Amino acid sequence: MSSTPPRILVLDQGTTSSRAVVYDERAQPLAIAQRELAQSFPRSGWVEHDAEEIWQDTLACAREALQQATLAADAVAALGITNQRETIVLWDRATGQPLHPALVWQDRRTADVCARLRKAGHEPLVQERTGLLLDPYFSATKLAWLLDQVPQARARAKAGELAAGTIDSWLIFRLTDGAVHATDATNASRTLLCGLESAAWDEELLALFDVPRELLPEIRDSVGDFGSCSAKLLGAAIPICGVAGDQQAAAFGQGVRAPGTMKSTYGTGCFTLAHTGTTRPRSAHRLLATIACRRDGVNSYAIEGSIFQAGTVVQWLRDQLGLIRDAAETEALLAEADPDGDEVLVPAFTGMGAPWWDPHARGALFGLTRDSGRAQIVRAALASVAWQTLDLVEATGHDVGGLPQRLRVDGGMARNDGFLQLLADTLQMPVERPADTESTALGAALLAGLGAGVWQNETDLETCWRSDREFTPSVEPSRIAARRHKWRRALEKVLDPMCTNPVTPDNPAC
Repeated sequence: MSSTPPRILVLDQGTTSSRAVVYDERAQPLAIAQRELAQSFPRSGWVEHDAEEIWQDTLACAREALQQATLAADAVAALGITNQRETIVLWDRATGQPLHPALVWQDRRTADVCARLRKAGHEPLVQERTGLLLDPYFSATKLAWLLDQVPQARARAKAGELAAGTIDSWLIFRLTDGAVHATDATNASRTLLCGLESAAWDEELLALFDVPRELLPEIRDSVGDFGSCSAKLLGAAIPICGVAGDQQAAAFGQGVRAPGTMKSTYGTGCFTLAHTGTTRPRSAHRLLATIACRRDGVNSYAIEGSIFQAGTVVQWLRDQLGLIRDAAETEALLAEADPDGDEVLVPAFTGMGAPWWDPHARGALFGLTRDSGRAQIVRAALASVAWQTLDLVEATGHDVGGLPQRLRVDGGMARNDGFLQLLADTLQMPVERPADTESTALGAALLAGLGAGVWQNETDLETCWRSDREFTPSVEPSRIAARRHKWRRALEKVLDPMCTNPVTPDNPAC
């Protein structure tokens, strides 16, 4: 065995890229490798990924990160996995080959199915059992679609010939050469098929969505034994000791591990999580209850808000409109723009998430004048993410009995000082950025390190989070209120009227 201090390898498979990060025993990153993931949009509202590309890129990144760190695989104490959640893969157990492109969490092709189930009165059962809502965002209806569309898939699934799962289980299956078909409780809790309190597949929900139990992975704790990667892949059999969906991993990495703490991650989408301890939360504002982590057979919970478009709004400015060449340009343009301009963007490119939950909404840009130029449109785009965050933070505050004292942020957009100042002004709340904005990978490293004994308990993790900067409000509340009025009027133009009052407990579903 190598005498090198214990290292942790994290596979961070996201919506727009696959990454691998090597951490040391102080949770400091030593090497990072990344590959951009191709996006496929076969039809309006459809989003797909090549599952084989995900696997090959993830493996290549792992090898590259170890090489960058000049690290032999036998010096790695543990491997952690974090992943885009809800995205579903269907594959052949014998060959390990996917049978269809993965259906991404953003995919809306099953919106009509969800509407029919809701109309039939099934949403109360689903919400009570899972903490979630009937929405195509989640995995169950996407998996049922795959079983219906792939030839002979249902018969083969019932015969035990096929396997399915979220991206974590897909990677675990390939890493272990098919020896382990497992997922962790945080990922399972996002499928609409798992009991939120039992952390087990629910037979009544499996029947409702017509998903054979034989397809699904075993649900395990987030910190635990997920087998070992095959020695032929990286040069040694590294134990897989920690797994969590990306937002739960980010919360863990941000130190959001106790009631009253809250984080917001700005990646492809934006996701807020407020920790509620071991008490299951119940939202009156159509937010989601989810498992934050499961250790030693005990669930901790969070209440979550999900925005479908955050980093993708910046990509849209770059790739579709050609207004910027690089995301870094947005900070200077934001500073140029008139903060009180009339321009408002509602980025409902694939519907609107929490607290609105309108899968049929589509994006629109309002308030254009002859003076509207590049800077104003860029500001409207960044402001749209801030306004949606405010909607989520306020709804969360109503549900948990009070607003957090501050919001911790991470992800790619958190590197933009101008955006974070805009966010602090919008929220009228301090916004705190960590020294390491890649909290998702860090959280997976901490989980894996706990599983491997690199750290003994959560107290040992307290020094692993370091603050970089705090942004405090600099704009009068009255000015924010005037700007917000424009945002709410714009929302009313694109949303179903039944979706425009999310902070009313008896607000009906869209």
